Amino acid sequence: MVDREGLLEHLRALDEALRDWERYREKVSLRDLRSDRDARNMVLHAMLVAIQSAIDIASHLIAEHRLRRPETYRETFEILADAEILPRDLGEELADLAGFRNVLVHIYWRLDLEEVHRTLVEDLKSLQALRALMRRLLEGCS
Repeated sequence: MVDREGLLEHLRALDEALRDWERYREKVSLRDLRSDRDARNMVLHAMLVAIQSAIDIASHLIAEHRLRRPETYRETFEILADAEILPRDLGEELADLAGFRNVLVHIYWRLDLEEVHRTLVEDLKSLQALRALMRRLLEGCS
C-alpha cells in the first residue's frame, strides 16, 4: 500500500525544484555560473532540492516495500532498480545524480562549474522520468 500523502509531499517538492531547474537550464549559461554568484546559488539550490527530493522519494519507496536499508544515497536508486521498481538505466542515472548531490553538499567551494552546467543541461530528464513514474504509481493507487 502506497502512502499517497507522504509521496505527494515529496513530489510537490520535486515539482517545484524541477520548474526552477527547467527555467535555469534555459537562462543560465556557464559564463553566468562563473560570474554571477546569485545565479550560481539559485542553480545549485534548485539542483540540490530536486535531487534530494528524488532521494526522499526513493527512501519512501524502500520503506514502503520493506526493502533492504541503503548505506548511501546512491544505493537507494540501485535498490529500487534491483527490485524492478525503477528501470535499471533510470536507477543508474539517478544514482549518479545522488553522487553529484554529495559533491554539491560537501565540496561546494571547489565545484567544477563545467560539470554543474553539464548536469544542469543534460540531467534534468532523469528527474523528469522519476516524476512521471511516481505520478503513474499514484494514479494506480487512486
